[in-house]
Amino acid sequence: MKNKLKVGIAGYGVVGKRRREHIDAHSAFATTVVSDVRYDGDGELDDGTRYFDDYRKVFEQNLDVLFVCLSNDVAAAATIGALERGIDVFCEKPPGRDMGEISAVCDAIKRHPERILKYGFNHRYHESIQEALRIIRSGEIGEIINLRGVYGKSKLISWGQTTWRTERTKAGGGILLDQGIHMVDLLRLFAGDFIEVHSFISNNFWKKDVEDNAYALMKTADGKVAMLHSSATSWRHRFHLDITLSKGALTLAGILSGSKSYGDETLTISRAPHDENGDPKEEIIRYETDPSWAAEIAEFAEALTQKGKIMNGTSDDAYKTMELVYKIYCADPDWRERWNLSWQS
Repeated sequence: MKNKLKVGIAGYGVVGKRRREHIDAHSAFATTVVSDVRYDGDGELDDGTRYFDDYRKVFEQNLDVLFVCLSNDVAAAATIGALERGIDVFCEKPPGRDMGEISAVCDAIKRHPERILKYGFNHRYHESIQEALRIIRSGEIGEIINLRGVYGKSKLISWGQTTWRTERTKAGGGILLDQGIHMVDLLRLFAGDFIEVHSFISNNFWKKDVEDNAYALMKTADGKVAMLHSSATSWRHRFHLDITLSKGALTLAGILSGSKSYGDETLTISRAPHDENGDPKEEIIRYETDPSWAAEIAEFAEALTQKGKIMNGTSDDAYKTMELVYKIYCADPDWRERWNLSWQS
């Protein structure tokens, strides 16, 4: 414990417990308190960690860092509350239910520029994503022409998940905000910001008050076009991203996850010579481990202890990714009117 940063985890469910594995494995951190609404009162775990039934009680403890792994309706409030109390924050995606909540967080970090805030967009740290980004930035197979991403689950709520994800007042949105936000973030990472958005949003199958499918067609200022399908009716969990470039293509398929249900994680690199006749040579790279959770924690630790810089998951990243999610929602006039949504840049 000596010289380690004292960590609290607000929301000690599946994600909170998985985060703790990597928090405690890092030499800079030691988890001292956790909170979860499923606790009946306050007490102490077998390992000596104190627990509370309300995240706000965690603020009263002597903490350096708070990991926010709460439901969407309280994530922004917990983040702001910690920042106001001089606590650095790591918050899971999404940053909140709507643009108003992430805007309030951004205002809080402006009031406290000495604090460190990082958002958990761990897909950026997968080795396949890192290699694809390296290739794109190197220019070795040209410039991006277009992108096509599909990210889907078999249903709105996976086994073992609580039902708040289907309740608009708590979740703010459905499959696009909950899972598709990762693909939205990756499209921004690879192509930049999108200025034109068209969409269809639907909840026709599961008939909850949040979407079970979102279809979007988007364009950047320099003409890169992206298609996105975020789905809770895939029946088979699926992650797939095609990136077409002027001298070849990249295909990211499958992604390693805790459920192991998205298939093998691979990156296919196609290099197209002029005489390839539609069948270019391909190189397939397979990835056997998922370093993303540990790498994300390591970057956060470096920013806290070595005055390093948050490279991924800044408050600006979170704002712009959330902004694009909201652009997709609002681009469907029927969906926008149905839920009285509004968005302004």
